[in-house]
Amino acid sequence: MVSPTKLKSMDFYRKIPRDLTEASLSGAGLSIVAALIMMLLFGMELSSYLSVNTTTTVVVDKSADGDFLRIDFNISFPALSCEFASVDVSDVLGTNRLNITKTIRKFPIDQHLKTTGGEFHAGFASHHINHGEEIKEEIPDGAVPLVSASFDSFAKHFPILIVNFNAPWCYWSNRLKPSWEKAASIIYHKYNPETDGRVLLGNVDCTEQADLCKRNHIQGYPSIRIFRQGSDLKEDHGHHEHESYYGDRDTDSIVKMVDELVAPIHPVTHTLDLDGISNETLKHLRKAPATGGCRIEGYVRVKKVPGNLVISAHSGAHSFDSSKMNMSHVVTHLSFGRIISPRLLTHMKRLLPYLGLSHDKLDEKAFINQHEFGANVTIEHYLQVVKTEVTTTRTGQEDSLIEEYEYTAHSSIAQTYYLPVAKFHYELSPMQIMITENPKSFSHFITNLCAIIGGVFTVAGILDSIFHNTIRLVKKVELGKNF
Repeated sequence: MVSPTKLKSMDFYRKIPRDLTEASLSGAGLSIVAALIMMLLFGMELSSYLSVNTTTTVVVDKSADGDFLRIDFNISFPALSCEFASVDVSDVLGTNRLNITKTIRKFPIDQHLKTTGGEFHAGFASHHINHGEEIKEEIPDGAVPLVSASFDSFAKHFPILIVNFNAPWCYWSNRLKPSWEKAASIIYHKYNPETDGRVLLGNVDCTEQADLCKRNHIQGYPSIRIFRQGSDLKEDHGHHEHESYYGDRDTDSIVKMVDELVAPIHPVTHTLDLDGISNETLKHLRKAPATGGCRIEGYVRVKKVPGNLVISAHSGAHSFDSSKMNMSHVVTHLSFGRIISPRLLTHMKRLLPYLGLSHDKLDEKAFINQHEFGANVTIEHYLQVVKTEVTTTRTGQEDSLIEEYEYTAHSSIAQTYYLPVAKFHYELSPMQIMITENPKSFSHFITNLCAIIGGVFTVAGILDSIFHNTIRLVKKVELGKNF
């Protein structure tokens, strides 16, 4: 067994009896300065330990979300009706998806971007509309031509006024014309305007009555609108007095639709009983747009190859006057990649210095075509997208904190010979920016802390010794001179 005496011989820190030590004012002052320096250096080392160093590298994209990328957007078009607004996606691999609706929502808005109604729901696909057999021979006009001056008087006089807004140059208007005129003749003899007076079918030529068509927000030809005695604002049990018809366009379907609309109306008093309208007819009727704008929001998933997100007017049974299509828009939000979760948002304050703050480059920006109607102007945006990923090694292994797609944006407004569109051309970089957090280890912090304390203590001791010995030497010299 080792004796206490032998253990004492291993003491690195041998003690000097207190009676043999001497305190001095210079030593006390130097000790205070040393203590303050220790505290200052400790604070600086602690701050350095808590801060995180980063390294930035460029690597091949190794996204966790696979081969597809999500694009979120919220875009308002003051002059594009929800009736025809279409979201299309295409890419260099040949993918071509038209009129995406599953992940898209549309809301009618006015020219000041204010919502004017509930969500717009699309009906049956227009390319399924039955137009009947083509009639080669001339059909006598059966519908009444309507002009701006007389339109309101007709709408107030007849309980139901059904109007075909058309254009002579339009293929679909000409395709409808024989069936429409024939149906109008049948309805005229069946519900004589002078003796019965419950319904009237009319025509409006939008090339001659441009103001009237603009007032009723006609953007596609032909558009069949149903006016119920005067107002497009009043509602009665969910059935609007101003509606659009999207059903089949053959003669029999038009006559059937009119019969069912007229049946609930008493021929003498013209009172309305809505229960008389069948569900088959009601499903082809939707509230007509009270304003000419649309806010489109939602997301699409696209392949990670160069492609286009296109918003335009689209229909399989309507024509559009490209010179009057105005694709001005305001981008409320446009971003690529997954939406940042609330958990990741807690890291955002710390991570913001690492990110380029370009993930929402187009947000809250307006792109306005100054022409009165449109004048065949397409608005294009060229977006170059690159992924930035921030990872950390704090847990001992590499963990991804946040993934974000940033992009640059270049926009242009140009004339086109085709139907104007709003096009977002995106091109993704095959490389990504990898930012890695490299926190200092605790052992490194403790080592530096010990070095600070020991170093300052040692240096202070050396200075104190030099100062003390210098004073003693000076005193000895002075004593030698006196003797």
